[in-house]
Amino acid sequence: MAVGVAVGVIVVAAAGVYLAGAAAEPEPSSAGNALEYASPSAGQTESFSASPPGSGSAEPSATATPSASAAPSAAATPKVSAGGWIPVDHAAWKAQVDAYKALAIDPVPAGVGNLPEFRADCQYSHSLPDDPIVAPGLPGASHMHSFVGNKAADAHTVAEDLTKFTATTCKPVQDHSAYWVPTLYDNATGRPVETTGFRVYYRSFMNNSTGQMPMPNGLRMIAGDAKKKQPTPRGATGQFYCAFYGPGDLDGVARSANGNWPICGGNATLHFMMQFPDCWDGKHLDSPNHKDHVAFGAGNACPPSHPVKIPAITFDIQYGAKGTPEGYYLSSDKQGKSASSMHGDAFVMWDADTMNKRTKNCILQRRTCDNYGYQR
Repeated sequence: MAVGVAVGVIVVAAAGVYLAGAAAEPEPSSAGNALEYASPSAGQTESFSASPPGSGSAEPSATATPSASAAPSAAATPKVSAGGWIPVDHAAWKAQVDAYKALAIDPVPAGVGNLPEFRADCQYSHSLPDDPIVAPGLPGASHMHSFVGNKAADAHTVAEDLTKFTATTCKPVQDHSAYWVPTLYDNATGRPVETTGFRVYYRSFMNNSTGQMPMPNGLRMIAGDAKKKQPTPRGATGQFYCAFYGPGDLDGVARSANGNWPICGGNATLHFMMQFPDCWDGKHLDSPNHKDHVAFGAGNACPPSHPVKIPAITFDIQYGAKGTPEGYYLSSDKQGKSASSMHGDAFVMWDADTMNKRTKNCILQRRTCDNYGYQR
């Protein structure tokens, strides 16, 4: 699958150029210990755009004896308040933190790289006009989304469902998460163009991993802005790009008639990459606008309002299409004026032991891992 090589080309050669979701600073919530609650507020939107706020501490405190078995989900029995805040289950999160801190780091084989990351490689699963984060319990209320990962995801999906119905299109199978993006359509035929590769990286973009914590189960996040309608001409930030095994023109050999979509040459096909926040408030699994509970770190630390340093999810998406003069449109922008409404959703649910081990082996000690552990 070309996705893995594409990431190496884009991140190293053009870091930050094609990463979506960094525009306006979120309103910070009150600072505090990562195992405390915060007061809810109201509001909701299908969008996420945040620029890195200030720095701060990164690690929650925990002292209880760790569980000998898999740490329970941090979303054991989430309750949605009237304002849309979903509090983390403190006992479950504390148990996961304790187990993580007690976990020994596995010996590193020779030849392992020093990129702090692990990943899940996923395939297309199904399409539905549903969004269990933005429009929970309302089937058909959203534009069409293409889902990868958990095969049971729909409008009614809650955290417990991801632990009960674990059939997945991802490897490793210990990743029970659901991921989705707006469906891409061929402008000439109106037919959907589904993903042919969908790699989900969990990584660190900071220069050190001090205070690094695992991802809490049940966390919901959105990257990108479904309402954004700005042109994406050649060289634009946040556009679809061309990639394949080997060097190539990321902007394509030509453009669509409206200038918003690249036409790929050679063996290249369309790709898109988007980055999610890497700091969490330690209190909520979701917020009314799906952004206030997370934030982007600055430098090597998280802001005081979001003190928990979590793995940064990055979607690297491959499409089996080369581009056409007629171009494409997204279900979030049926007029096809641009690709700027591209966005992604992550509803995180991993086997807790696997999440803990990957985070500690791969991100905390800054070693390169693939789907199953150390990459050699």
